Amino acid sequence: MKNKIKIYRNLAELTQDELANKTGCTRQTINAIEKNKYSPSLELAFRIARILNVNIDKLFIEEKNESIDY
Repeated sequence: MKNKIKIYRNLAELTQDELANKTGCTRQTINAIEKNKYSPSLELAFRIARILNVNIDKLFIEEKNESIDY
Protein backbone atom coordinates (compact mmCIF):
# COMPACT_ATOMS: atom_id res chain seq x y z
CA MET A 1 0.00 0.00 0.00
CA LYS A 2 1.38 3.39 -0.97
CA ASN A 3 0.68 6.66 0.78
CA LYS A 4 0.82 10.40 0.27
CA ILE A 5 1.73 11.29 3.85
CA LYS A 6 4.85 13.25 2.88
CA ILE A 7 2.87 15.39 0.42
CA TYR A 8 0.11 16.22 2.91
CA ARG A 9 2.61 16.64 5.77
CA ASN A 10 4.51 19.22 3.71
CA LEU A 11 1.25 20.99 2.81
CA ALA A 12 0.48 21.17 6.53
CA GLU A 13 3.99 22.54 7.09
CA LEU A 14 4.85 19.83 9.59
CA THR A 15 8.17 18.08 10.03
CA GLN A 16 8.31 14.34 10.54
CA ASP A 17 9.12 14.99 14.19
CA GLU A 18 6.11 17.31 14.64
CA LEU A 19 3.75 14.79 13.03
CA ALA A 20 5.22 12.02 15.17
CA ASN A 21 4.66 14.03 18.35
CA LYS A 22 1.06 14.80 17.37
CA THR A 23 0.32 11.15 16.58
CA GLY A 24 2.15 9.66 19.56
CA CYS A 25 4.74 7.71 17.58
CA THR A 26 8.39 8.27 16.68
CA ARG A 27 9.93 10.22 13.82
CA GLN A 28 11.47 6.95 12.64
CA THR A 29 7.98 5.43 12.36
CA ILE A 30 6.73 8.37 10.26
CA ASN A 31 9.83 8.08 8.08
CA ALA A 32 9.32 4.33 7.55
CA ILE A 33 5.64 4.85 6.70
CA GLU A 34 6.45 7.60 4.20
CA LYS A 35 9.01 5.34 2.51
CA ASN A 36 6.46 2.49 2.35
CA LYS A 37 8.69 0.31 4.54
CA TYR A 38 6.10 0.03 7.31
CA SER A 39 2.31 -0.11 7.27
CA PRO A 40 0.74 1.74 10.19
CA SER A 41 -1.96 0.27 12.36
CA LEU A 42 -5.48 1.30 11.46
CA GLU A 43 -5.61 3.49 14.56
CA LEU A 44 -2.38 5.30 13.63
CA ALA A 45 -3.49 5.70 10.01
CA PHE A 46 -6.69 7.41 11.15
CA ARG A 47 -4.75 9.65 13.58
CA ILE A 48 -2.40 10.72 10.78
CA ALA A 49 -5.32 11.44 8.45
CA ARG A 50 -7.13 13.44 11.13
CA ILE A 51 -4.05 15.53 11.96
CA LEU A 52 -3.32 16.17 8.28
CA ASN A 53 -7.01 17.00 7.73
CA VAL A 54 -7.40 14.60 4.81
CA ASN A 55 -9.68 11.64 4.17
CA ILE A 56 -7.92 8.37 4.80
CA ASP A 57 -8.77 7.10 1.31
CA LYS A 58 -6.85 10.03 -0.20
CA LEU A 59 -3.88 9.43 2.09
CA PHE A 60 -3.45 5.70 1.47
CA ILE A 61 -3.62 4.14 -1.99
CA GLU A 62 -4.02 0.45 -2.64
CA GLU A 63 -1.63 -0.81 -5.29
CA LYS A 64 -3.43 -2.47 -8.18
CA ASN A 65 -1.38 -5.66 -7.96
CA GLU A 66 -2.29 -6.26 -4.33
CA SER A 67 -4.70 -9.11 -3.92
CA ILE A 68 -7.30 -9.21 -1.19
CA ASP A 69 -8.06 -12.62 0.30
CA TYR A 70 -11.48 -13.08 1.87
